[in-house]
Amino acid sequence: MSTENRLGELLVRENMISLVELRKAQELQKTSGDNLGKSLAKLGFVSDNDVAEFIATQYNVTSIDLEKYEIEHGIIELIPKEVAERHKILPISRAGTSLVVAMIDPTDLHAIDDVKFLTGYNVEPVVAAEASIEKAIETYYAAPLASYDEVMEGFDDEEFEFGTEDEEGTNILELEKLSEDAPVIRLVNLILVNAIKMGASDIHMESYEKAIRVRYRVDGVLHEEMKPPFKLRNALISRLKIMSRLDIAERRLPQDGRIKLKLGKGREMDFRVSVLPTLFGEKVVLRLLDKSNLELDMTKLGFDAQPLGEFKNSIHQPYGMVLVTGPTGSGKTTTLYSALSELNKTDVNISTAEDPVEYNLHGINQVQMHEEIGLNFAASLRSFLRQDPDIIMVGEIRDFETAEIAVKSALTGHLVMSTLHTNDAPSTISRLLNMGIEPFLVTASVIMVIAQRLGRRLCSECKEPVNLPEESLLQAGVTPEDIAAGFQACEGSGCSHCNDSGFKGRVALYEVMVFGEELKDLVLQGCSTAELKAEAIRLGMTSLRMAGLQKVGDGVTSLEEVLRVTAAD
Repeated sequence: MSTENRLGELLVRENMISLVELRKAQELQKTSGDNLGKSLAKLGFVSDNDVAEFIATQYNVTSIDLEKYEIEHGIIELIPKEVAERHKILPISRAGTSLVVAMIDPTDLHAIDDVKFLTGYNVEPVVAAEASIEKAIETYYAAPLASYDEVMEGFDDEEFEFGTEDEEGTNILELEKLSEDAPVIRLVNLILVNAIKMGASDIHMESYEKAIRVRYRVDGVLHEEMKPPFKLRNALISRLKIMSRLDIAERRLPQDGRIKLKLGKGREMDFRVSVLPTLFGEKVVLRLLDKSNLELDMTKLGFDAQPLGEFKNSIHQPYGMVLVTGPTGSGKTTTLYSALSELNKTDVNISTAEDPVEYNLHGINQVQMHEEIGLNFAASLRSFLRQDPDIIMVGEIRDFETAEIAVKSALTGHLVMSTLHTNDAPSTISRLLNMGIEPFLVTASVIMVIAQRLGRRLCSECKEPVNLPEESLLQAGVTPEDIAAGFQACEGSGCSHCNDSGFKGRVALYEVMVFGEELKDLVLQGCSTAELKAEAIRLGMTSLRMAGLQKVGDGVTSLEEVLRVTAAD
């Protein structure tokens, strides 16, 4: 019996996955070429780390988290990159005549023999998650990227004397030629790859009267990264347009495109490109979409135990509407994708209407909107109802027509999930009413509303307790009882691990409002949003500010960050 088959049987026997889930993962394996553990993780049945810990327990070896290790360059050099990629292994440390090697499968004798032959060391295997090994190989074996200063040495000012105040006069053929100049290509590559390495979610390239600047959004906050020479503006923008297959001659209308970048073995990064004409030239914004970092495990999104249970209970209802609300970039799509991943079984038909489709989910029918040909959310919803759906996800409810069809779908035996842009969960009900949906239809269809925000997570390497004035805590919403019980806030001092920002990564804050009978009665009576919120809190809802303060007390984020992303109750 192969190791893969044995692993599958053991996972089923230990009730970590069902037999149906195993079969589904094996089907995905045939098309993707991934191993069983990665296929299970892609489908959201079990996490990569859980599989690694399970394998470690079965074979009585140590399981490690590679993110917590800083491996010396001399150790990495012991195993060539091609060998590390072929066997998916990584050398960790050396002790006497033994070399500790992180592996997916500690029984892989071919890999162990190869390492012994190459290094002369005895191999001591430890188990790590496949995704973390791939990421570490990419990081440690990456060729050093040229710095901005090194790239700029390749430019000759005289070469780029083109373009005047009259944009119409620019020679398009000359522009295309300049955009393919090697230094321009290197600078654009530097901008894209640096953004990936820094964990940026967006890149902004902005044109001003006599300057151009590049900014990265890291953990929700924009940072200026570089100011390329103004003379390169048209060449840089044209290069990005060519990469995303846009019309470089069109500079008066907005354009949208996509860039796909291959990073090492098996990893792809998508950039969603938006070009917007501004007063002094075009502004380009690129949204980074990294499927390998898409977290579909609900327990890791940031939900506390009770709200998570309420959310799971709602999405497993046979019909009704679940709404997720929050500003752009607050993680609404990720929350919906995690719910769809949980519901994605062979016995249900799931259809989604998205604008744009950010990530491809196996087993789900995803439809990309095209407003220019009449394919919008309302049209897609109508078509879905003729496709025998069980679960429908609408990217966003923007107008009365979409809202009306979504509500009727929820009332006719379908589970509908969608997003809106409102400040908190209770005001979502008011938004639907203001769109023109009758109160009795809202109360009959909506079963849950979730509001969410993303706050920066304190760096685990440099965070430390701080004593804040009691008055500041009270103004923020910390109760006197919590202060008396020893409420302790933390802040990050800044270190090399977090680029001296004090923050590393983000954490989601959730406000989960179960739309029960008491709240429905208030809506039918015509109550205000404030009254609805007060009653929801009385019934046990944790507001966004309260959820944020809990995270502050747990040392996950700072008080300043919670005040930045949430409003007072």
